[in-house]
Amino acid sequence: MSVVNLNRDNFNEIINSEKTILLDFYADWCGPCRMVAPFVQAIAEENPNYLVGKINVDNEPELAQEFGVSSIPMLVVIKDGKIVNQSVGAKTKQQILAMIEG
Repeated sequence: MSVVNLNRDNFNEIINSEKTILLDFYADWCGPCRMVAPFVQAIAEENPNYLVGKINVDNEPELAQEFGVSSIPMLVVIKDGKIVNQSVGAKTKQQILAMIEG
């Protein structure tokens, strides 16, 4: 499965998924976000049991505010509708997978 670009219009249908969700809050101008992007993409493609979404904080400031994003990249893991893990800053693929599985 590929990464889903999330916005206010499609967010609610995604957030209620029964799958474990990984959200990547990013901006196009953010260097560390560009470093994390290939890892997030690979995780989405290699793990169809996860739902992976990207949220551009410049285009979706309300969603970023709802999740308390103060720095990017910010990764959020949601299981059963609840945030179970979150992290700010660039991470390796292994670190991101550990967040999801942890």
